[in-house]
Amino acid sequence: MKKFQVITLFPEFVESFFTTSMMWKARKEGLVEFSTINLRDFGLGLRKTVDDTPYGGGDGMLLMIEPLVAALEFAKGQDPTAKVLLMTPTDNFWDQQHAGSYAASDDSYIIICGRYEGFDARIDHFIDEKISVGRYVLTGGEIPAMIVIDSVVRLMPGVLGGETSAEIESYSEQTELEFPQYTRPEAFRDMKVPDVLLSGNHAAIQKWRDDNSVKS
Repeated sequence: MKKFQVITLFPEFVESFFTTSMMWKARKEGLVEFSTINLRDFGLGLRKTVDDTPYGGGDGMLLMIEPLVAALEFAKGQDPTAKVLLMTPTDNFWDQQHAGSYAASDDSYIIICGRYEGFDARIDHFIDEKISVGRYVLTGGEIPAMIVIDSVVRLMPGVLGGETSAEIESYSEQTELEFPQYTRPEAFRDMKVPDVLLSGNHAAIQKWRDDNSVKS
């Protein structure tokens, strides 16, 4: 069973994601196990401090190395072979090929979600991979973590309704994006479904789909 442990300051935010849609189904079917680890539980002192100002000056606060490593070591105690992912701006951009590789592997994952201005750089010595979901800034790593988990879990056998639906959808191949698709009604406000899709001619339908696929 593939396991995901998410280290976060907002576990309730991530846990709500685990109880909906395909994540709920995958957990119910025993295909995946989800858990969260509250970084605050490993904070220092009476106030459970997890952040501090950066050496050398600068705006904002950094997540401290001690609580991060303590939380990570706790997670490793639950799953010693799990790979550790750090959600942070980097050139290692997440894509469908990443998701497929992770879904096909036997690995489980510990995902560290950032907050504030980033991490003490020494965390690099304790992780396996840094991952970015794009060239923009978010308030924390929880949404990127959920993107990674969703894109992996939905590719696991038994999660989606159709056995091949995950294989043929957008971005499964880098050179071609998905073709237009339609469902009932056949006509809506003078916009009609292309006749070829109603013809029952599978060869013609496939040719139409190939011709109308958006190329990257």
